[in-house]
Amino acid sequence: MRALVFAFALLTLASCVKQRGLGSFHVLPRTPNYLLRSPDSTDTPFPEILRDYNGFEPGQSWMDLRPKMELSIENAYYQDGMPKRGLKGFIGTEVARYLVQPRGFRLLSVQPMKNRPADQVPVQQLIRPPQTRHSYYRFYFEILFKRASETRGSVLLGANSKDQLDRLASRLLTDPDSVCGGQSKRCTIFPEACSVSVEMEVVVNGASRSIPWGSRLAAVAEHPHKLELWRLYNGRLTLVELDLKDANALRLPLLPGDRINWR
Repeated sequence: MRALVFAFALLTLASCVKQRGLGSFHVLPRTPNYLLRSPDSTDTPFPEILRDYNGFEPGQSWMDLRPKMELSIENAYYQDGMPKRGLKGFIGTEVARYLVQPRGFRLLSVQPMKNRPADQVPVQQLIRPPQTRHSYYRFYFEILFKRASETRGSVLLGANSKDQLDRLASRLLTDPDSVCGGQSKRCTIFPEACSVSVEMEVVVNGASRSIPWGSRLAAVAEHPHKLELWRLYNGRLTLVELDLKDANALRLPLLPGDRINWR
């Protein structure tokens, strides 16, 4: 009887180990690109991981923003009467950081400056309240506006559906002034002297941390002796198994919501 119980325990343990392996991501060394194998056995080359997440392509002029991604907005301010560009008359900057949520933006923090000219908009007011309440967003690094004396600026589009966002995007590329003119509730044009960067939220050793979009695991955990990486999959955190001795495996692109414990 004891032998049967012992055999059943071994079988159960083996089954649990097998299920654990099947329920994990795996980094696989391949040529020309390493692969990330998901729990459903789908293989994704490292260069395609970000594209599968939100359509991002290196060199592309735009990207879709998804929950747990962030925008960091640094706006420059100038002395009264000076052009709002370059270094002449420059007096300082303000910084605002926003978190993308399933139903809009949430302001995380503001770094104000002293003695900002009263007629120049505070950085946290560059995105007006109606633009913070959409479900879908697309950020453009630079758009040319002919009506504004050939000015160029980065643009944030917001919409309540993917189809609506795609329609706005098509119009933006052909006639941007028609989409972003007036007091548009779906378009924000950032000033030329404003720097906007895309970041993402991850958790490192139990603390939330904002890192640049496109960061790799090695940038967060350099030469780790021990490491656990957990990634959201079907709504739950799932282990990513990799060889810490393989420097190429540590080039795995990180995604918003990743949790890294290392030392």
